[in-house]
Amino acid sequence: MNPSFTLTALERVVGWGTDEWAAFRRGLIKILVVTNLVLGAYYLLWRGTASLNWDAWLFSLALFGAELYSYISSFLFGLTVFRLRERGEPPPAPPGLRVDVYITCYNEPVELVRKTVRAALAIHYPHQTYLLDDGNSPAMRAMAAEEGCGYITRSAAWIGFDRHAKAGNLINALEHTTGDYILILDADQVPLPQILDRTLGYFSDPKVALVQTPQYFINVPPGDPFGSQAPLFYGPIQQGKDGWNAAFFCGSNAVLRREALARTGIRFFVRDVERRIRRALREADTVIRRAERQLAPSERTQIAPALQALRRAVKLARQELDRGDTFQEVTERFQRRAEDAARMVVAANLRQIMADLAEIQAVEAAEIMQSLHDEAVLAELARRDRSPLAAIETVRQLIPLLVNEAMDYLPISTISVTEDMSTSMRLHACGWRSVYHDEILAHGLAPEDLRSALQQRLRWAQGTIQVFLRENPLFLPGLSIGQRLAYLDTMWSYFSGLPTIIYLIAPVLFLIFGLLPVNALSAEFFWRLTPYLLVNQLLFAVISWGRPTWRGQQYSLALFPIWIKAVVTAAANVWFGKKLGFIVTPKTRQAGRYFGLVRWQLLMMVLLAVSIGVGLLQLALGWRTDGMPVLVNVFWAVYDLVMLSVVIDAALYQPAEESSSEYA
Repeated sequence: MNPSFTLTALERVVGWGTDEWAAFRRGLIKILVVTNLVLGAYYLLWRGTASLNWDAWLFSLALFGAELYSYISSFLFGLTVFRLRERGEPPPAPPGLRVDVYITCYNEPVELVRKTVRAALAIHYPHQTYLLDDGNSPAMRAMAAEEGCGYITRSAAWIGFDRHAKAGNLINALEHTTGDYILILDADQVPLPQILDRTLGYFSDPKVALVQTPQYFINVPPGDPFGSQAPLFYGPIQQGKDGWNAAFFCGSNAVLRREALARTGIRFFVRDVERRIRRALREADTVIRRAERQLAPSERTQIAPALQALRRAVKLARQELDRGDTFQEVTERFQRRAEDAARMVVAANLRQIMADLAEIQAVEAAEIMQSLHDEAVLAELARRDRSPLAAIETVRQLIPLLVNEAMDYLPISTISVTEDMSTSMRLHACGWRSVYHDEILAHGLAPEDLRSALQQRLRWAQGTIQVFLRENPLFLPGLSIGQRLAYLDTMWSYFSGLPTIIYLIAPVLFLIFGLLPVNALSAEFFWRLTPYLLVNQLLFAVISWGRPTWRGQQYSLALFPIWIKAVVTAAANVWFGKKLGFIVTPKTRQAGRYFGLVRWQLLMMVLLAVSIGVGLLQLALGWRTDGMPVLVNVFWAVYDLVMLSVVIDAALYQPAEESSSEYA
């Protein structure tokens, strides 16, 4: 059972049981969330109207912008946990359900995967187990056969098409299996025998599409040097999202309903087809208008009517889509109208050719040969050859080209390298429900070196930003307001890179150069800021009660270069088509020390340390008289140093020589 279900020492002193404490905690969280938002709004209103230092306006506005970002983050986080839901004991699993267990793998060590396969086969509830080998490894195939596990690799239908990484692996497996419920496990996530007994009962509700359980890593050493455990996310955050029916799929340790995936996939397939047709019609309209502008005066009377007819065809196709005609009907009618327009142009071209032949008959052969050396005449002939028929042919091909380009029914979303979040959001948009069951039911492996850990964090961040840019939850039809903001909370957190730099550089600028972003660090300033900060920290303490979250707080700040890189690369991928690549997190330790990977954090630490020394030295020598502001900024810089220091431990960390990737 998850430790969160046990009584703490404080609970025993007060005399409350788990249920009483949980109810008190949820009520206290609501009070603190509201208080925090009111105090934050009060502080920021004053900051924006009365305390900005216009003598250092760029610095002042930058810090104020960072504070606004933090307030929005606090609002989204508070809203997420406002309806925190602790489910407790799950309903019993009904008998007779058809369940498939998928183990996804891609070039992991065979013996590592074997442990997961054996544990999956030993799950108590009747099921079929399949190893989904995206590496098509003969050794993996042989191991699956030895263990009596089903084996699935990509079919020939994928040759020549985008493989969509893990999403494609799952889609391929769904086409070759028939279970109504699917437990998805990563190659290193060893399930406990009761995992299905503890999760299938939730599917008695016919609207439940997804049950997610925590990811817990057994190879994390004391101190968690890479911040691999996520007790805040796999706890209050997911429980809060669960309260808004927005708990999402995290890629592993989750059970999904096949019907929900199928129905959602079909709905978004239809939506994407319609979107492609509308895009094709917009492109067609652009091509036609361009062709009309290029018509010569002599062509307008004969060819312009054909182009106008084609424009009418585009307009009619849009109207037919709006009234709900089938895509096949819309495209077939448009094609016929385009062919009619093309015939009108052909007829006009034939009449023009006949007129040209008549002119040619009146010209001597010698003059014709001479004219072929005249650049002006050649230019005129070339202009006549530029028939709008080419433009019309382009329009005729647009719709079949855009509708048929890799358009497949996809039950798992492929718009992001984090297919899990995107798939969940689509399920919710289609009216399905999700459940977060807060009980550890599988034991996995975390990265054992800094490079692997950073690769994993970068991929998560990139995928989340991709979803934000491609299917922003604020605008995706079908989501409730609570679901929109709960999803936005996770996405918004990955934009923290630039605000973090501003927070880190602010004490440096003051201690070394004397730049102050506020008019004065007066009592008025502290009386507004301090209550806001205290309530904010108290709220976080109550939310994370009994869970070790300090390491996660450090990494949320210290990984600012990763967050910035994720935003830039994901935006380049979505807007300009630049490839991201997909790196599977290594499941074995990569040796080495990695100071180069945290060079920006180390540089910032040097700047902070220098600024502390400069500020205190100036104060000691009497060169400065603003003692309180200096001490406040020294405290700020020391806090930043403590937060960033986590990267030094991570870069130096070396696990024991014996393989720590072995399961207990």
